[in-house]
Amino acid sequence: MYRFLFSSKWLGYLLLAAIFATACVFLGRWQMDRRAETLAEINRVVSNYSATPVPFTAVRDEFNRLEPEKEWTQVELKGQYDAAGQRIVRNRPLNGQPGYEVVVPFKLESGETVVIDRGWLPIGNNNPGRPDYIPAPPTGEVTAVVRLKAGEPTLQRSAPDGQLASIDLPAYAEELGYPVLTGAYGQLASETPAPAEMPFPFPMPSTEEGTHLSYSLQWFAFGVLMFVGFGYAARQQARNAAIDAEDEAEREDVARDSGSPVHSAAAAARRRPPVPRKRKRPTAEEEEDALLDAQGY
Repeated sequence: MYRFLFSSKWLGYLLLAAIFATACVFLGRWQMDRRAETLAEINRVVSNYSATPVPFTAVRDEFNRLEPEKEWTQVELKGQYDAAGQRIVRNRPLNGQPGYEVVVPFKLESGETVVIDRGWLPIGNNNPGRPDYIPAPPTGEVTAVVRLKAGEPTLQRSAPDGQLASIDLPAYAEELGYPVLTGAYGQLASETPAPAEMPFPFPMPSTEEGTHLSYSLQWFAFGVLMFVGFGYAARQQARNAAIDAEDEAEREDVARDSGSPVHSAAAAARRRPPVPRKRKRPTAEEEEDALLDAQGY
């Protein structure tokens, strides 16, 4: 009944179904991997973002090489800003609006220097390619609370003087001309004394999981439905083949009956017109009775 499945046509269909299902599994697993990354980021934000700040000495090694689980850790720094080394980072959107971020070297009491991202500024209306105004960092001794962030990769594009294409810490240190810890930088949470004006603070990262799980389940379902569709098509093909076989058998029976002698003779008899019967010759008694009837006896 299902022998047609071994034909080259149906084997080709099965191969296409297997390829499609494999692609669906791959895409489903990719979405699951993205979900795992998102959950890990959410866990880091929940654990570190609002935790009690730790002193610089407790996490100094993180400024040389940041461990992923330490991202967003709050750190308390004490020192002075180097306003002359301030730069703005290009192409930094926030809430769908293009703008810049302001990064400034911060010289610690220990003599080491780290980079602090003080916040965001919108694109200027008066000076194309620059913010209209960049608030200056506070002068003198400053206590800053920052959240650890990993440095960014080098981008293959240049930037005007006083600007950076990305927060590429080694390239920034090379511009400054003095040693800077390049394993991580600090995203500003607060600073004391607080200046009168400062860039817009960064919003808390989203802790929403997103749609990765639903997309993953959809891809897995598509892979299963492909085989369900293949099975349904095969069943319909088998049913149609069975119906065709029954019709063919009925036609053969009719043809066989039409060719038999008995059936042919009966059909010919039905088509032949009826033959009239010959009258039977009357007997002598019947003739005598007929004469007497004619004479009135």
